[in-house]
Amino acid sequence: MGKTGKREKKGKGAEKTAAKMERKVSRRAKKEEEDLEALIAEFQSLDAKKTQVIESSCPPPSPRLNSSLSAHPEKDELILFGGEYFNGQKTYLYNELYVYNIRKNSWSKVEIPNPPPRRCAHQAAVVPTAGGQLWVFGGEFASPNGEQFYHYKDLWVLHLATKTWEQIKASGGPSGRSGHRMVACKRQLIIFGGFHESARDYIYYNDVYAFNLDSFTWSKLAPSGIGPAPRSGCQMATTPEGSIIIYGGYSKQRIKKDVDKGTLHTDMFLLKTEGAGKEEDKWAWSRLNPSGVKPTPRSGFSIAIGPNNRSLLFGGVHDEEEEESIEGDFFNDIYFYDIGKNRWFPGQLKGPKSDKRKRRRGRQAEAEGAGDEEMEKQPPQGPVEIVKEVVAEDGTVMTIKQVISGPAEEKERSESEEEEEDGALGQQVEPCPRSNAMLAVKHGVLYVYGGMFEVGDHQFTLSDLYSIDLHKMEEWKVLVEMDPKAQEWLEESESDEEEDDMEGAEGGEEEEETSEEESEDEGGEEQHPSVQPDEEHADYLSRTEQYWIKLARSNMGPDAKEKKVVKVAHAMAKTFYEDSV
Repeated sequence: MGKTGKREKKGKGAEKTAAKMERKVSRRAKKEEEDLEALIAEFQSLDAKKTQVIESSCPPPSPRLNSSLSAHPEKDELILFGGEYFNGQKTYLYNELYVYNIRKNSWSKVEIPNPPPRRCAHQAAVVPTAGGQLWVFGGEFASPNGEQFYHYKDLWVLHLATKTWEQIKASGGPSGRSGHRMVACKRQLIIFGGFHESARDYIYYNDVYAFNLDSFTWSKLAPSGIGPAPRSGCQMATTPEGSIIIYGGYSKQRIKKDVDKGTLHTDMFLLKTEGAGKEEDKWAWSRLNPSGVKPTPRSGFSIAIGPNNRSLLFGGVHDEEEEESIEGDFFNDIYFYDIGKNRWFPGQLKGPKSDKRKRRRGRQAEAEGAGDEEMEKQPPQGPVEIVKEVVAEDGTVMTIKQVISGPAEEKERSESEEEEEDGALGQQVEPCPRSNAMLAVKHGVLYVYGGMFEVGDHQFTLSDLYSIDLHKMEEWKVLVEMDPKAQEWLEESESDEEEDDMEGAEGGEEEEETSEEESEDEGGEEQHPSVQPDEEHADYLSRTEQYWIKLARSNMGPDAKEKKVVKVAHAMAKTFYEDSV
């Protein structure tokens, strides 16, 4: 009785502390949000001028983070909404809607009147009702300088059949937040966790809300048992029985003035209902202890529901802060969680079954005899982890981990034709390590869009698109390559005038690249953008060249010429070097 009483008292004390902190954050954030409301209203007035739906073909979306990518429930399409982009000086928020046609491998932009305000770090869930609905809740809006935040608590639905946005106004819902998670579970939307941040304070949540898709009403759940600690960015998945699984996430707490301590959560919980998924049902938390090979601790990972009753986790980053440097391990691996067996296991590529490999093996069998037949029967080599250290000019060390999954490279052969034919089979194309990528699964195929990684103080925002068949797990396919010209990074010390110059200099950059290509063709020899690098630039390039070449090759695909790959790699290295000088 004594221990139970102490636990209950401790629990009530924690609830009071959390409530006090929430009131404190709310008061301080109110003034900031009032300032941003005027800016949001200005953007909404511009959106209100749209009176008709306009759908037009377009290039792939510009780089952005914290968007939502959802699979259309009835069509072979992916729906991209919202997001943000930071160029080192200014934060851009979006409420654009893009549709990716899977069969045509093409993008289109859909402009719909009265859309939700610009936002990022929201959540979206798709349900098959009435030709398909895309539900959007929460997220945040940031001031251009990224120092003030407005957290939304609104709920929207996009009717996919009629292409109309509708705001659903219902009381009793969650407070404003971002970094939360939302899933469609039977006829409800379930929301868990997230955080609210102002300029000086922040608070993380572990509350659970349900929105009934029939009655359009909110209810706050009060599950029994011990649930997850407050967090954001966790994995949230549903089971066929209507239960909810929570894994991982991130939170931080202030240990003293201006000093915060971050926590990478690796625990796992089950939220189970005893009824048929109705509002009056009783819910209960329980701790899960899965078997198998669990993901290494990380934040910024991306999640999706795959086939065969499995959820999956992709990428992420593990940061270790030291006194004068931050070492970040970025990942591009896949982990599967088998919901029925309560078991984690890493996803490994099996390698493509190509006719070229069969012909090559046939030739090797004729030349080397039956000994190679035994080699053919051997299982493919397991994944190999490559660790690279990238040192920025400011001294920051970035450790990049990349897992190369697939068969080992074949023996080198003397004939150049055979090298061209088989060169791409030894090392497979795959997304470069990244965090905060957007995922969607359609017909058992996983699509990975964008994400980001960091080198020193520089943030590299991606806009590439990859796919992999989760049934076969043979190889990644590059659907949209990364465009190095879409990247820019402006130092904080640069003036607004210089920023304006950068925004208007895109054509000049293209002309410069064209002239470089022309001079390369005229000379007949390979010349990199940094033709005459200074001594420090040359030293930086020698230390980081292989990383940039690997990154360029990963995104340009196996058919890219080596000279072009090196050219792009050197251009990327040069950009980061010049930004850091």
